[in-house]
Amino acid sequence: MNIIKILAVDDHEMTTLGYKFILEDAPFKEFQVQVETAKTFIEAKEKIDHAGKSNQAYDILLLDIQLSNGANYGNGEDLGIYARSVIPNTKIVFMSSFSDNYRINSILKTVDPEGYMVKTEIDKKSLEAMIPVVLFNPPYYTQKTLAAIRKKMANDNILLDENDKKILYHLSRGVKTKDMVNYISLSLPSIENRKRHLKSIFGVERQTDQALIIESQKRGFI
Repeated sequence: MNIIKILAVDDHEMTTLGYKFILEDAPFKEFQVQVETAKTFIEAKEKIDHAGKSNQAYDILLLDIQLSNGANYGNGEDLGIYARSVIPNTKIVFMSSFSDNYRINSILKTVDPEGYMVKTEIDKKSLEAMIPVVLFNPPYYTQKTLAAIRKKMANDNILLDENDKKILYHLSRGVKTKDMVNYISLSLPSIENRKRHLKSIFGVERQTDQALIIESQKRGFI
């Protein structure tokens, strides 16, 4: 019987052990699953490097976005981008607590994964169902992921560039306008001007930043 090799990366060991126990015990008809685990960005990168050099690539990577050592090296999104260059035929699935539209659609664009599962929607049944879909007929998305995709498609007529999206995202995170220069490569006057323009686009001129956040959330931009 064929062996499907999976690398599960999450800085919570109980999470990856849960994936391992469920998937290795699952009664797949055409294959068996073997799951390796990694807790940090560095550990995962080393395993991916070894797989690439030994020509024994993983069939699937299960990646969390937030990882230990991520602040110094990279997060799960960075790891996914790296894996694409080292083991390009490996399927990538994000298993993340992030369910906001901005983050999901950003990862779908940068990594183009074969799946995205929001952790609050993961259970034994969905985990087992995901594997054959990702292997043979990707992509596999949970309901919150599909909702984010649908909202983006419905609002494609509103053209925002990456800096506009970053402003909305950081506003929703509670970042003050004056502090956005630490996250966005724009001057403060440029950020303030763009924010005024965004309020005009979303029909909340002369209203608060909270009104802009609420309206952009309704339309699926954050």
